[in-house]
Amino acid sequence: MTATSPTQKADQRHVWHPFTQMQEYWAQPPLVIASGRGGWLTDTTGREYLDGNASIWTNVHGHNDPDLNAALQRQIGRVAHATMLGLTHEPGAMLAAELAGLAPEGLGRVFFSDNGAGAVEIALKMSFQYWQLAGKSEKRGVIGLAGGYHGDTFGTMAVGDSGFFHERFRAWGFPADHFPAPFCSEWAGVVRSADISVSLLALEALLIEKADRIACLILEPSVQGAAGMRLQPPGFVRAVADLCRKHDVHLILDEVFVAFGRLGSMFVCTEEGVTPDFLCLAKGLTGGYLPLAATLAREKIFTAFLGTYESGRAFFHGHTFTGNPLAAAVALENIRKLRELIDAGTLKKRAACFGLLLAAAFIGHPHVAELRQRGLTAAIDLIPAGGGAYPVAARAGLQVCLKARGHGLLLRPLGDSLLLVPPLCLSEVELGELVGRTARAIDDVLPTFQYHA
Repeated sequence: MTATSPTQKADQRHVWHPFTQMQEYWAQPPLVIASGRGGWLTDTTGREYLDGNASIWTNVHGHNDPDLNAALQRQIGRVAHATMLGLTHEPGAMLAAELAGLAPEGLGRVFFSDNGAGAVEIALKMSFQYWQLAGKSEKRGVIGLAGGYHGDTFGTMAVGDSGFFHERFRAWGFPADHFPAPFCSEWAGVVRSADISVSLLALEALLIEKADRIACLILEPSVQGAAGMRLQPPGFVRAVADLCRKHDVHLILDEVFVAFGRLGSMFVCTEEGVTPDFLCLAKGLTGGYLPLAATLAREKIFTAFLGTYESGRAFFHGHTFTGNPLAAAVALENIRKLRELIDAGTLKKRAACFGLLLAAAFIGHPHVAELRQRGLTAAIDLIPAGGGAYPVAARAGLQVCLKARGHGLLLRPLGDSLLLVPPLCLSEVELGELVGRTARAIDDVLPTFQYHA
């Protein structure tokens, strides 16, 4: 369709959007966001939309939060950026101390970067170099979980298992092993079914065979977000950690999505009683304001890199905006506010409400094959009323999301799954609006949806 505003015209003429088939995107005028407040975004026509995916899983306290705004304004009056290559600054140093204090004991070193994929790449490189420095250069392999997604850089694509997303680039990645994910179904906080024995037996067999050549295992704990909110049963992460420790393999926990209150706690690993060797953080770290990521490492690993310059032990890796003062200042305020919500039990109460609303709307719905929910995240798998699946070309999930815009709701599909990831600030009334508007969009589209099998 024809763009009308200067912004729309510039977008259609020049912007290449991520994870977007541009020919499909051009079928309607671009939706231009002008402002936001709380869990809502407003377009240039003045229409408001509930932000149903937290602006790709990042937003914590809402858009235009006065406390985060004030933290940003205070810092911008001091310095916007100063490198951490051989220098330091107050926001960066204090944020590192804050993260180390929140993490399980032993994760005392923090390496900043810009995004989740960067945080994971850093953990991988640190693990590889550690084993070289320890005289075990043969330990260079990686184990991941089936369905894992850790980013779109070449290292993260290699250790992930995202199929359609990354398959065409497989020839350029290094080999990695994967073990099957456990099956778990949960909504409204109740685990309906779970089985971890097959998964753990496969992992143990892999470790028995290859541990002397494996550097690390990487895992998205509790929820595999980009796999469609695939859930792991309680105790699974603990069991994987025990096997890694038994076989002398580093454990990397990729909490880029699940940390900072998304599942009710600051970090999943603290809830599971697990201390990984590396903890990767991003997304909610700055409350959805600025790009910032962190890789936390054990002190034992850090000390292995110490030595004279000529020893070549230093970790040669860096990002131009490492530990950016603006992002770090906002992150500190974000964490302060988040502590209050967690300590008061507010997030757990909202998550329980979310689960009940979802169950009431979608359990038994003729167009819903499965519902998965944990914390403030959920997936709704769509099907034709008679069962089976929609053809890929039908784009049923996308059609529901486009219809949702007419109900004042922004969602993104993953194939024919709707992923609901609200800002953590949504009230119980707003969570009801999120679920209700999603249900109306489904009911508007799917009962009369025309497609060819």
